[in-house]
Amino acid sequence: MSAKKPGSGSGPEEPVPSARPEEPVPGAGPEEPGPSARPQVEPVPGAGRGHVPGPGPRQGASAGLPGITLLPTTGRAAPERADAARNRRKILDAAARIVAEVGPGAVTMNQVAHASGIGVGTVYRRFGDVAQLLWALLDDRERQFQEAYMGGPPPLGPGAPADERLHAFLEALVDRVIEQRELLLAAQAAAPSARYTSGAYLAMHTHVALLLSRLRPEANGALLAHLLLAPFSPSLMHHLSVEQELSADELKAGLNALLNLGR
Repeated sequence: MSAKKPGSGSGPEEPVPSARPEEPVPGAGPEEPGPSARPQVEPVPGAGRGHVPGPGPRQGASAGLPGITLLPTTGRAAPERADAARNRRKILDAAARIVAEVGPGAVTMNQVAHASGIGVGTVYRRFGDVAQLLWALLDDRERQFQEAYMGGPPPLGPGAPADERLHAFLEALVDRVIEQRELLLAAQAAAPSARYTSGAYLAMHTHVALLLSRLRPEANGALLAHLLLAPFSPSLMHHLSVEQELSADELKAGLNALLNLGR
């Protein structure tokens, strides 16, 4: 992908890894990347001094997890029949409810089948085992988050000034990390450094770096994006929200204060 110099203001959203571009890309082929496809990273200012390269080798199999990059690389899902899509949605929604109630360690395929109203055989055929189901759930939530900041309403999505979008993104990320805390902790425990080479992280990093380049063109946007995303390490967010008992609102207020320190 050729480099595109970010403009100022709140122009069309940039294409980022694993997300559907808002405008057709000239020369793009008919194939759509699946969930584990290598993301195409848009060059950003300062990338040579702090940008993370593309995803590394697949990880997780040795820890009893499916052989996918952690966190899962998100992308456009392969087309599926309407009934299969409905069943997938029911299964993932049921799994999300169970994780919220009892945590990922207590999830069973039989539980999910009963809660979703889908036969247990179908659940196994679709996802294989609990580990693959949980990673599919995390990938599904990441897709929804990407859709919100790539094409949703402002200020999180396109249409608002870069500073408003950055604040909205970080606040939304607090909610997402808290909501998915247990799954994200499991991913971090299985492969501590894989977060930084995952498609999910690369998408967020590129998005934040481009917003920062509009706000501070002279700065190393790639490096600053890493530093802004660093507090969202699952272990730190767990420490702050569970052990320190800080609410989501308190964490958001702290992040906003941090952003305003240099003003």
